[in-house]
Amino acid sequence: MRPGELEQNPNARPGDHLPDDPAPAPAPGRVSGPAPAPAPLPPDKRRHPHHLTPRTLARLLPALLIAAGILYDLLTPRVFTAVPFFTAAPLIAAPLASLRTTLLTGLAALAATVAVHARFGLEPDVHTITEVVTVSTVALLAAAINRVLRLGDRRLASAREIAEAAQRAVLPEPDARMAGFDIAARYEAAQEDAFIGGDLYAVQDSPHGVRLVVGDVRGKGMGAVAAVAVVIGAFREAAEQETTLEAVAQRLERALARERTRRDGIDAFEGFTTAVLAELPHGGSSDGSDDGVVRIVNRGHPPPLLLHDDGTLRTLAAPEPALPLGMADLGRWPDRATESGFPSGATLLLYTDGLSEARDAHGRFYDPLRRLAGRRFSDPRSLLGRLAAEVRRHSGGGMADDMALLAVRRP
Repeated sequence: MRPGELEQNPNARPGDHLPDDPAPAPAPGRVSGPAPAPAPLPPDKRRHPHHLTPRTLARLLPALLIAAGILYDLLTPRVFTAVPFFTAAPLIAAPLASLRTTLLTGLAALAATVAVHARFGLEPDVHTITEVVTVSTVALLAAAINRVLRLGDRRLASAREIAEAAQRAVLPEPDARMAGFDIAARYEAAQEDAFIGGDLYAVQDSPHGVRLVVGDVRGKGMGAVAAVAVVIGAFREAAEQETTLEAVAQRLERALARERTRRDGIDAFEGFTTAVLAELPHGGSSDGSDDGVVRIVNRGHPPPLLLHDDGTLRTLAAPEPALPLGMADLGRWPDRATESGFPSGATLLLYTDGLSEARDAHGRFYDPLRRLAGRRFSDPRSLLGRLAAEVRRHSGGGMADDMALLAVRRP
């Protein structure tokens, strides 16, 4: 376990820790003798000083090709040529190295071409001139390729910065502490290098309590991102103005209905958003006791989980299932908030189906109920960090869907 993270099994004995976690550190201010020597790393984790990574070998490849070309030319008759080695060197350096290194590699290949021919005499012949021109041309082309790739890298870096800014604007990181609650949020995109998709979360401290929403927009791409922006914008406004959680859900319904009139194609008829809304009143429960309550309105979304301080786990399922947001044309059911106890030390976990539908290599789903039962976490950030790591490991690092996680703990 990392310091500050407590997670235990009901059958564990005091002092036990998970096999893959470091040993617990001594309590602050207590001297317990000399520090124990660190445990030796397994053989596959040790880093030797001369260990060569694949990327290092790729960077050395141009020099190795030039050396191989020189050796090939020295060991073969004059009619054989080493030009393929000398031309390949700058081409390989182009995508891996800087422009300066690419040019130096081209000059080295050209010098090697001249050097291997100089042993047959300084007077150039047609074969020597042809090979020199060939290597020179390829070296210049490699420099041009390097330049184009570097410009593309800069554009990609700029696009990543814009995507990060868009994520911070649409899905800002909530405050770690709000109205006495500890809060953490996490977004895991299924697509590598993506920052935002169709999943959403938001936290708003309002006069009526801390209000939260986690949702999943049907579809992908910019249309889903636009719907996310609409839902979050409507939620932040409604959370401040509406006196009940049911009224907040209705405001989101109307906002999506307005959005549908501005969208063309199939999304205008089939677009919907599953969502779960939660409300944590200020000052605990209505009867004045120390334990608090949480009110839930579920619109076709996976039910939240309540992790108690003793490791027990409870699902906050809605007694009457409701349709997702944006499907009011199919029927109208009145929203009814369900109220459950939220005792001190408990953690409320809201998530999208990217968590519960993550599959392993054998097609088995990740089951948060089974994985979290009997475990304890010291804070919401530790919970979400461990969940994200386990889902990545369960799915082999290749998630099929985005995942949004939101955890709130009542200290």
